[in-house]
Amino acid sequence: MLKRRYHLILLIIVIIIACYAFVSINQMAHQDNSTAIKHELIGNDSSGSVEVIRNIGNPNGKKIAYVVGVHPLENDTHKNLLKLLPKLNNLNYSYDIYIINVSENFSSYGQLHPDDQPGRQTGQELALKYVYPQIVNGSYVLVIDVHAHGGAYGEYNTFVFCPVEGSSGESYARNISQNSINISYYNPNHTTSGPYLSVPLNQHGIPAIYFEENSYISQNIKESHMLELIQTIDNLNF
Repeated sequence: MLKRRYHLILLIIVIIIACYAFVSINQMAHQDNSTAIKHELIGNDSSGSVEVIRNIGNPNGKKIAYVVGVHPLENDTHKNLLKLLPKLNNLNYSYDIYIINVSENFSSYGQLHPDDQPGRQTGQELALKYVYPQIVNGSYVLVIDVHAHGGAYGEYNTFVFCPVEGSSGESYARNISQNSINISYYNPNHTTSGPYLSVPLNQHGIPAIYFEENSYISQNIKESHMLELIQTIDNLNF
């Protein structure tokens, strides 16, 4: 009888130790995952600030950068990227998201002429001042500048392009389009932000492309397109 009671007590102790170890390991794993993603301020002045979220995805993978906020009125598309990318698991590459915060007042994409949108020039200048140097020195294999438009491109609602023809950036953008169902390749041949980020990056040998989404299509469709972009890029070969 005593022997049985001893074995039962021993079994209970073993179970308790095993449960404790399991919980501790899970907590450590959670802490490692949460601390691996770094959110930091990289620059600010009277016109705004720039932050970066680092190490999303595979910390050992090649590095890809997304940039949001160059044109702040296009923020619905920016929010979709920030909502979706950090939550994805089993990514092949390591992602940094550069977030440009313009201090001027704005709400969402309106009917204004593109060159007259509040904060547009400010966002471009912040990109050149703070984002460009970080990317040039950051060993990135691809940069995606995320934008939205008001339906000004006819049949092209959702598309990618590179403003520097014949560059590796153009090659990657066309590859993304060819491997997507809903993302076309279309070059509008005019970008106000090109000289502030994507053009000098391509000229420096860093492939940089645009993603454009129609701001007026439904939220569910915009999110599905963003997810398609993320997954297609994550399956590229570099």
